[in-house]
Amino acid sequence: MFLYYCDLAWRSIKKTPMLSMLMVLAISIGIGITITTLNVYKTMSYNPAEERSDQINSIQLWSQGLDTWDEYQSNITYKDVVNLRNNNELSVKAASYRTGLAMQSDNQDIEPVLESVRVTDRDFFTIFEVPFLYGDRWGKSVDSHPAYQVVIGEKLNQTFFDGQNSVGKTIYLNRKPYQVVGVIKDWNPQPKYYDPLNGAFNDAEEIFIPFSLTEQEEFDVWGNTSGWKFEPMLTHQDRLNSEKTWIQFWTFLETPEQKSQLQSWLGRYVEEQRSFGRYTDTAKSPQESAQISDVALWLENNDVVPRDNKILVGLSVLFLSVCLVNILGLLLTKFLKRAPEVGVRRAIGASRAQIFSQYMVEVGIIGFIGGIVGLLWAWGALSILHAEFSMKQSVTGLDASMWFITPLIAISTAIIAGIYPAWVVCRTKPSVYLKAQ
Repeated sequence: MFLYYCDLAWRSIKKTPMLSMLMVLAISIGIGITITTLNVYKTMSYNPAEERSDQINSIQLWSQGLDTWDEYQSNITYKDVVNLRNNNELSVKAASYRTGLAMQSDNQDIEPVLESVRVTDRDFFTIFEVPFLYGDRWGKSVDSHPAYQVVIGEKLNQTFFDGQNSVGKTIYLNRKPYQVVGVIKDWNPQPKYYDPLNGAFNDAEEIFIPFSLTEQEEFDVWGNTSGWKFEPMLTHQDRLNSEKTWIQFWTFLETPEQKSQLQSWLGRYVEEQRSFGRYTDTAKSPQESAQISDVALWLENNDVVPRDNKILVGLSVLFLSVCLVNILGLLLTKFLKRAPEVGVRRAIGASRAQIFSQYMVEVGIIGFIGGIVGLLWAWGALSILHAEFSMKQSVTGLDASMWFITPLIAISTAIIAGIYPAWVVCRTKPSVYLKAQ
């Protein structure tokens, strides 16, 4: 019976091509706009940590003075990072910030390149499950005793070493030799949740060097630096001694008990720092002056999904509702024109349920066609956003799930719009049209 209804629906669509085309166009435009905004929102709100989201945690501290910030800063100071790195109760921990260095090799045929560099600890690779192609991270001793060792990405390894195993070889960063200890596979989580402050959808770094080199190498900071009071930054040591926040600190907590223990330790740490004359804003208690953020909370606090995106999704749904109302009017016009045909069918024994089902199938087919066209609209719109506005491909790429979600939304929308017109035509009295004939 379903196939018979599909045949009747297709014949009906061909009988009124202009009206059918208007309905398909109305659905496709509404669906296209909705799917475009929904795709961007879905991509930006994705949590790359997935099931490990609750275990990967960042630490923020209420370290400011009176009448300054009214919220936690995502970064913390170098002094606090040093103290947290020395906390033996944390078995897995990593400080992290971004800098930039010029990279070259012994091969004079390859031009030096300025690369974004992640300065971090060895546990960074464990916390974020960074996959290795060759070698491994640097040894544990390097986190406390600086060594010129480096982990590079697969793309750089291909450029500088023809994709071969480069472990043990030397690269030069700002003309200083670093020994390659590991090569990671292509790794580019989107959003870049370990550091959304420097562009949540920027590409991940391809060079990783030990955090322990920070003091002696005086790396520039390629990222956000915030301060709640004036402090002259005449030397690198001034930055290290200041209350400027510019470093993220991550830890891996397997159980809620570990998180509770860390919260208690942080409370005691805040009390200690206050006794040293720091953390002068005492509006919060010591326990409240430290925040442990899992990945979901971290992404939310750093506005990875801007409020404007949520508003756009709502507006696109409202626009789709307007399209739905227009489709309802067109369907009502189309179905009422066929009232005489329905009257005859009812007279020869067709039930109201059968008539209703027939028209619902027709509406569903129109919705399906509109969904496919709308998907093409969305793909075109996302391509324009990528090409004309230099938006990241990771944001504007059409998510695979949309190829399944879009037809379902389109069919559902069309069916909702078609319920009333189909119900109206089902109430047709056969006697009225039989007399007319």
